[in-house]
Amino acid sequence: MALILMHKMRRTVCLIILLLIVCIPSSRSQTDVAFDPDFGTRFSLSVDKKLAKGLHLQLEEEVRLDDWSRSLNRFHTTLGLTYKVNSYFKLGVGYAMINPYSSVNSAFKSSRHRLMVDATGNLHFGDWRLSLKERFQATYRAGEMNEYQNPRTALTLKSRLKVSYKGWQRVEPYAYVELRNTLNAPVIKANFDGINYVTDDNSLTGEPGWFISGWNGVYVNRLRGSLGFEYRLSRSGILDIGIIADRTIDKVVDANAEGTKLKSYTREKTSMYWLIAGYKYSF
Repeated sequence: MALILMHKMRRTVCLIILLLIVCIPSSRSQTDVAFDPDFGTRFSLSVDKKLAKGLHLQLEEEVRLDDWSRSLNRFHTTLGLTYKVNSYFKLGVGYAMINPYSSVNSAFKSSRHRLMVDATGNLHFGDWRLSLKERFQATYRAGEMNEYQNPRTALTLKSRLKVSYKGWQRVEPYAYVELRNTLNAPVIKANFDGINYVTDDNSLTGEPGWFISGWNGVYVNRLRGSLGFEYRLSRSGILDIGIIADRTIDKVVDANAEGTKLKSYTREKTSMYWLIAGYKYSF
């Protein structure tokens, strides 16, 4: 029975993902730009401390390498608190400090600070577990930036559907798909006439931000799939090994710092593949 349910669920998820990809809207003001696929690695070390029944405190440090794992991408430090309401529902809050690294400039970029709130629902079918996790996050960009290109605080919503199998003694395989939705992208009201970006009445204006009609643009900008397994080394230690495939579509605005000129408005498509290895210690 569980296998039949899993098969139906997999077909449904694949259909939803296909429809979402097909239905991602384009615009006559946008130009599509595709980049070559890249491969990276992600290493993490995390600690989970039980504070009370159902209440856990987590600390994780992650390092990422990109450019075929030859260059440092970022350090990612996360502090979180989760509460298991019952066997079907769990809540969580967290903070992450992200330190991205520029291999071009050989220096760290300005830090990003992220707040997260999530809710996870779980269903059990014998040794199978199905979970749906919804995470809202707000990421604040410190330092200098062009606020006519990106919001200072980016708002996103992640939706992850995961299935895992607990029928083996030490090994727990899993798979999941995740959609990431941008919630406050700039809405561009200008269109490209072949030479310049203009308004609907075919006139340019020098007012700062004249090409932006609001910051309420919503679209799916990343589809992620993952396969992996957790291996229990001991009663307290778990090793997590897996692969991640990302398909990202970002709407990129290039404007001058004064916000008086829109240089380009492109839709950048990237594919990124990650090998992940993590160790978790619980006590």
